[in-house]
Amino acid sequence: MKWAHLLFAPLLSFCTSAIASDVGFIQVTLTDDPNRPLNTAIWYPTQDASDTTLIGDNPAFIGTQVIKDGEIQSGTFPVVLLSHGYRGNWRNQNWLATELASRGYIVAATDHPGTTSFDQSPEQAAKWWERPQDMSRILDYLLSETPWKQSANADNITAIGHSLGGWTVMQLAGAKIDRATFEAECLIYPNPRTCGLSDELGLSQVQTAEPNDKDLSDPRIQRVVSLDLGLARSFSVQSLNEINVPTLILAAGIDIGDLPQALESGYIAEHMPLNSRRYKVYENATHFSFIQQCKPGAVPMLEEEVPGDGIICKDGLGASRGELHQLILNDIVSFLN
Repeated sequence: MKWAHLLFAPLLSFCTSAIASDVGFIQVTLTDDPNRPLNTAIWYPTQDASDTTLIGDNPAFIGTQVIKDGEIQSGTFPVVLLSHGYRGNWRNQNWLATELASRGYIVAATDHPGTTSFDQSPEQAAKWWERPQDMSRILDYLLSETPWKQSANADNITAIGHSLGGWTVMQLAGAKIDRATFEAECLIYPNPRTCGLSDELGLSQVQTAEPNDKDLSDPRIQRVVSLDLGLARSFSVQSLNEINVPTLILAAGIDIGDLPQALESGYIAEHMPLNSRRYKVYENATHFSFIQQCKPGAVPMLEEEVPGDGIICKDGLGASRGELHQLILNDIVSFLN
């Protein structure tokens, strides 16, 4: 997105503080596939008494306090994998990752090559199948490498995704891309926001090296959370009918970006088995209510950079993003427990 200059910089703020934190943080690069290295952030419980570091903070957006490179706390912890939206990155759900880590979760999020703010390569973006496989690669890493393999509970794994990340994690649960379905749905509902991404994401025609088997599910993942996903109508109805992975579908009630929840999250909820899913709409939330909080003065700053981008900071009338985050967090934690 054009507002990446403010939304994603600086990469890491190294100002330190004496504020207490029980959240450790580290960044690693997964190089098991040299053609698709994964810049990955990991949050985790720690009892390290070191000074805190502010991450994901800049003039427009609020970051969080963590213990950088702190030693992981002794014990075994459930795992959460996070997937960002179109041209986003791990900072978008930094708020959620920090909250979950403070409650005893190991949380990992990567920057998906081709659809992240730092890599918008058309070649990578068209490899739509790589997004869910990125998540499986992160899980492979956590379950095989020290110190994570000693601390990660392989029997308690959740995948959470926002926007295109929601589309990603639904594939991990068993949703399957079906081009005929997507083409037909785009004729009925010609949404430029979602249907317009068809070429860029490699959905309009078969791609070189695309797997014949569209089943990208990962049986190690016990539950999935979708945060106002998009591109839902690229999934076959049959594949959604067959999902038995417990799924929490959370949606924004205010449509500000051609992602009406009834046609996106609602499509998933309509076709999934009732006993496999929970569905909730936050009437005062927008699509961007699920990303980090804005600082006072962020709207004119964003508008000056790119007219119209101030909408990133907009929530429903009378709602604050902090309050919405608390509601979202409560629903997610309740589902995970």
